[in-house]
Amino acid sequence: MGFEKVSFINSQGKKLAARLERPDNQEPHSYAIFAHCFTCNKNFSAVRNISRALVSKGIAVLRFDFTGLGESEGEFEETNFSSNVSDLIEAAKYLEQHYKAPSLLIGHSLGGAAVIFAASELDSVAAVSTIGAPSSPAHVQHLFKSNVDEINATGKAKVNIGGRDFTIKKDFIDDIESKPMKEVLKNLRKPYLVLHSPQDTIVGIENAKELYQYAHHPKSFISIDKADHLLMDSVDSTYVGNVIAGWAERYLDIPKSTPLKTSHQVAVSIGNEGFTSEIVAGNHLLIADEPKDFGGNDFGPSPYDYVSSGLGACTVMTLRMYASRKKWDLQKVIVHVDHGKEHAPDSQNTSTIKKIDTFKRSIELFGDLDDSQKNRLMEIADKCPVHKTLSATSVIITKLK
Repeated sequence: MGFEKVSFINSQGKKLAARLERPDNQEPHSYAIFAHCFTCNKNFSAVRNISRALVSKGIAVLRFDFTGLGESEGEFEETNFSSNVSDLIEAAKYLEQHYKAPSLLIGHSLGGAAVIFAASELDSVAAVSTIGAPSSPAHVQHLFKSNVDEINATGKAKVNIGGRDFTIKKDFIDDIESKPMKEVLKNLRKPYLVLHSPQDTIVGIENAKELYQYAHHPKSFISIDKADHLLMDSVDSTYVGNVIAGWAERYLDIPKSTPLKTSHQVAVSIGNEGFTSEIVAGNHLLIADEPKDFGGNDFGPSPYDYVSSGLGACTVMTLRMYASRKKWDLQKVIVHVDHGKEHAPDSQNTSTIKKIDTFKRSIELFGDLDDSQKNRLMEIADKCPVHKTLSATSVIITKLK
């Protein structure tokens, strides 16, 4: 999977740091935005794992740091719940301007509450999912309940959340208390998936019940049994990502493709843009492409990469069969192959320079083998069928089908 560091400007003129993850073998069919939990950041392990699970299903994911957190500009104490929602909307604008408008919003904890409010203002969003989200933004007050009196009296207080000190202002409390989650969710009328752990001790499971009751169908609930609030176990966060990706497919605009079929050994198809090609080889589906510096998308190996791979695969298989038949202790074989064009030996001193395809193969042999066995295996490598094909003169017969 490929990712790139990007940034965008929020409504207050602050630069927000983000990462955009996209599939490395296809153009994404949809874009999603992930809103991290209260005082977390875009690089939190659960955020990464969930994003990667979505990307593996063809969904690009933008994850960013809210104002004043992580690598983003601004001061956290100057933010509130409304500014988080505003940051989400600006993130959506960035995707729409540079890639494609987001069709899926995902939020963790307070980020879940924020995506519900943001989704109500974004027409492009077709589906929303929350993870361990509170049924009211005001729920986060319990994280600093011992400081509420000080905040009300002095206007702000320094509180410790998750081992870090943050300054919370009265404006923050007033803002979260004013947000009518029930009304917003009731009027959302978009497919909604609630994920919550019954063992969540930070945001109790009763919050999931209320969120589910507020929302209209289509709505779904998935229990993340045995998981903690922050999804610290990678198994839990990866599971959540896979569940969201599978659920969202019903609501995302995924282009339908006609599977390539053939009665031949191999068939290759290409569209009218770029070099990305679909390959069917027996029961296997493959992708071929050209590197980006050659005008391709680099979604798959190049044609010559496949030729080199065929030589390497045939070599290791041939050595495996020979060593097994001889009962030699060949534990492992690694073949490295480079392809290039080099001057033909008979053209070095002529006015016409001729270049031929050259495959340079380097073989690593592992196991309890003596020198005579290794030398014999190197001789056998030259007898693999693909080696013989590449070093011989082949005939290609082409006809219009």
